Amino acid sequence: MPFEKSGFSVPPEAADSNATRQEVRCAVRFPLTLPVVVATESGDVAAQTKNVSANGVLFELDRDLSVGLGIHFDLRMPRTVLGTPHDVLVHCTGRVVRCSISHNQHFAAATIDEYRFAEQ
Repeated sequence: MPFEKSGFSVPPEAADSNATRQEVRCAVRFPLTLPVVVATESGDVAAQTKNVSANGVLFELDRDLSVGLGIHFDLRMPRTVLGTPHDVLVHCTGRVVRCSISHNQHFAAATIDEYRFAEQ
């Protein structure tokens, strides 16, 4: 019997028998691959976005970041995606909330706690 909660159904093989944790996403994620430099207190890390939402971003990096780490990064949102005459630069501040590794590639999910558009 599938695990059900709040109208969502999870097949039995995917349900965690130790917990009934469910991730709730509040914003649509857009699969955008953008080059970015993630600034941390211990230095800059080159990365690439895998997806972006109004609340957060998933980065692919060459090294691990720590959960809870405060970060700064700039996203240059392409005009073709936004439907604007020019690319839009967004200065973002956030924190790392989840990390994983797959095939020697590091991933870090981060919130976007504050952002501001650069003047152009």
